[in-house]
Amino acid sequence: MSLFRKLPHKPHNSLSILSITTRFFKTLNPEPFPDVPTSAYYDDLVISAGRDRDFDTLRHLLNKRVKDGCFNTTNTFKFITNNDVPTLSLLLDELTTNTLARLDKGFARKSAYDSLVARLCKLNQIDGALRVVETMASGEYGLNACTFHPILNVLTKKKEMESAWRVVEMMRKFQIPPDLTAYNYFLMAYCFNGDVNSAADLLTKMVREGVSADTRTYDALVLGACKAGKVDGALVVLRSMVDDGVPMLLSTHMYVIRALLGMGYNAQAVKFVRCFAGKDTWLDKNNFRCLASRFIELRRFDEAKLVVEEMKKRGLEMGEKLKDLYQMNRKDQNVKIIN
Repeated sequence: MSLFRKLPHKPHNSLSILSITTRFFKTLNPEPFPDVPTSAYYDDLVISAGRDRDFDTLRHLLNKRVKDGCFNTTNTFKFITNNDVPTLSLLLDELTTNTLARLDKGFARKSAYDSLVARLCKLNQIDGALRVVETMASGEYGLNACTFHPILNVLTKKKEMESAWRVVEMMRKFQIPPDLTAYNYFLMAYCFNGDVNSAADLLTKMVREGVSADTRTYDALVLGACKAGKVDGALVVLRSMVDDGVPMLLSTHMYVIRALLGMGYNAQAVKFVRCFAGKDTWLDKNNFRCLASRFIELRRFDEAKLVVEEMKKRGLEMGEKLKDLYQMNRKDQNVKIIN
């Protein structure tokens, strides 16, 4: 007890003591932990700890959630907002060098860094995301092509192609070759902008590097052909997909339908939709809806009525949007909806 008598007495602010005591009792009586926690449950805890800048708790939660099979999501680092931009550099220093670097080695640490990169990209903080990449590379924290995907996605969507290619150069500097997903971001951007020459050059590069095409590669090529007014070329790509057994995305069908109708090939558009009908109800429903809606927008009400009648025969739901379009044009054009 003599030890305590030797310690100098310092008066404490009563509010400070109350705050510390309250935090202490909250720690002793936490909310009951669920028997089966979810990723959403952990996200809420992580966001709360992050907003409080309680980095020790944050580190504990990021480790524990992986052990419980609750992996990180796009919401994990949602406590970082655009309001943090003025002090983002300091926050990233704390997170990357002190918190995430001390996570369990392997998946827990790598996935946390990847989630942080994705969140920064969501906020359009590309420089911050690249800082995290540099930290991952220097610490050997599992940096791979997947880490770069959200960065390339943002840059290519913003048409900042030079910046995107500089990111690819960074990948190569770290001995990480761009994968198919990375190239698909570029290909989609080129095709969306109608830059078929750049798209063709990229395809040549992919073939030279032994990168095989997938569904999204073909989807981009169909989009590029339709954007360039080469619907016949789009149909050739579709034939290759069918021959190679490559499944088509809904968007792939949409590109062709809209391109055919936009060029006045109405009968061919109907024939195209019927060609793929009867195999997938969900696909049929969306294809026929698109076809009927576009006919209405083009004021081709007779064709639209025929499409709707065929939908009913096939047992396909019209959907509220298509019904509303019909309601708006029924009086003037005497188009009746068969209930």
